[in-house]
Order: sequence, then C-alpha cells, then structure tokens
Amino acid sequence: MELIFRSVAEAEPGQKWRASFARHWPSYRSWYLAGGVDAPPPFAVCLAKLRHYMPELVFTYQRLCDLAGGEDMATRFLSLYRPPAYLTACSQIAWSGARPMLARNYDYSPALCEGQLLLSAWHGRRVLAMTDCLWGVLDGVNEAGLAVSLTFGGRPVIGDGFGVPLLLRYVLEFCDRAKDAVAYLTRVPIHMAYNVTVLDRAGAFATVMLAPDREPSVTRLPIAANHQMQVEWADYARATATLERERFLFQRLNEPGLSETRLLADFLAPPLYTAAFARNFGTLYTAAYWPADGSMSLLWPGDRLDQSIARFIEGEHRRRYGRAVARA
Repeated sequence: MELIFRSVAEAEPGQKWRASFARHWPSYRSWYLAGGVDAPPPFAVCLAKLRHYMPELVFTYQRLCDLAGGEDMATRFLSLYRPPAYLTACSQIAWSGARPMLARNYDYSPALCEGQLLLSAWHGRRVLAMTDCLWGVLDGVNEAGLAVSLTFGGRPVIGDGFGVPLLLRYVLEFCDRAKDAVAYLTRVPIHMAYNVTVLDRAGAFATVMLAPDREPSVTRLPIAANHQMQVEWADYARATATLERERFLFQRLNEPGLSETRLLADFLAPPLYTAAFARNFGTLYTAAYWPADGSMSLLWPGDRLDQSIARFIEGEHRRRYGRAVARA
C-alpha cells in the first residue's frame, strides 16, 4: 500500500484544512459510528465537556465545525470526546544528548494514517505536528521549544474522556515547558490508557502515564513503549513485544558514547522497527524532534524528510508499505 505524506502550511484553519477533512471524513465517519461502546455523545455534551476541560480550544473547534459544514456527526467527532477505541504500538525516547531530541516510531495500519505534517499558528504560536483525527496530534513540536509524542498504554479499559491526540494538540498550543505540559495532561480526562512523553529545549522531560480509571502517573522515565510500569494485558504485550522494545532502549541509553545517529538508526531496525505489513500493521515512520531549534525529521529505511518551523517546505512524500519495505 502507498501512503502519501503531505507537508502542509496553513496558519489559520482554511481551505487546506477543509480539503483534508473532505479526504478523510468518510473513513472517520464510518469508524466513529461503528466503533463506539455507546452511541456518539450529542453535540451539546461534546461542546460542554470541551468548554469545561479545554476552554482555550473552543474557538478553534467551532471554526473547524464550520469548515466541516456543521454536519452533526462531524461536530461530535471533532470534539474527540468519547471516541471509539483505537490501538497503536509505538516506542519513544527523550534523549538528553548534545542537543535534546525526542524520537519515536509510529506503528499502525497504513490504511488508517492521515500522513499529514501540518505547520499551523491557530493560537498565535507556530506548531509543527503529525496530525490525527483531523486536528489532533500524534507527535510534534512548538516554537516555544516543547516536543511531545504518545504511545498506547497497553490496557483495554475505556472510559469517559477525550482522545489523546486532542490533549497533545492542547499541550503544543499553550505550553512552553515540560512541567507546564505535565500540568495540562494531568487535569484532562482521557478515554483510554496512553503514555505521553514531553521534552523541552532545556532538556527537561517527563513521561505521563494516563488512564481513564486511575490517577495519572508522572514519571522521570525517558522511555515509553506499550505498558504502564508493568504489563496488564499479557496477550497484547506479547503481540507487540513491548517489554523487549523497552529493554532494548534502556540498554542503548546506558551505553557509553551513544550518538544521535546510532539511536535513530536503531529505530529503523528490529526490535523497534516493525514490518508486519502483510497483516496491515507496521512502523509507518520514525519521527525525531529537536525542540531547541524547532526542527524535525521523518525517517524511513533509506529515506528521510527534514523540516523545521523556521524553514518549512510544502510538498508530498510517497512511501510504499509491503514486502520491499519489510526487507529494507
């Protein structure tokens, strides 16, 4: 399967966002209606929850709803309140080397990835991020010098809260430092278990373990895979090799003389890199963010795309997932 990675710059939501909505909404609509435990909550409830927990985002949310044509189901979906369950794998590390770097692999189905790298300034601050759910964030960096990424937390519990991509958007839009991000992340309810790692330009970092059924856990762990402190979903842990990936990263981190180049190369090879594309799942990209200068790279075996907030180039980058990628 081929996935087009689009680099898009649009300071305020407009025609480019509308085009992305038109491209992805049919698939999201089917998923939204078919995957929930309960019926999608009414628009009034979604708006009330957003106003209560993330009021700074309401103006942009309403603007996006207008761009989406005000269609009822779209407005509910865009709130990301009580979305259906979705599972990823992923590995990530906050590395305090010569220049702090947040690196991660995004492991998912290529058929379900937006593949959009968006440079925006929705609230007066430039944010460069890989998008999900049309305005949420999988990983990204802002011009204040804060980077963030997520991994699934390895627990099947579903609760009353927001989809994690919206929390990452919230953090990048309004936080400057890692400690600010922690404060934001720990006060918004989450609908599933996720691990969020934040790193700022000074090298301060944290991994916040979020879940809908217990209090957030703020750790000084620089590494996150797909469990929270201990394995609680054994079948999933075995299928995704979460313990093996975590152990590998900790071993690398403790090696003397570890370089940025070596660490990024590790993300492009097993056990961190997954190429089970015959089962419609694998590492879709490796992302590296350098918050000190707002730069980032998307990497694949034998290929990379470099971008930054200061020097951003719009365009398309095509990647084919299948046997050729699996052998790379």
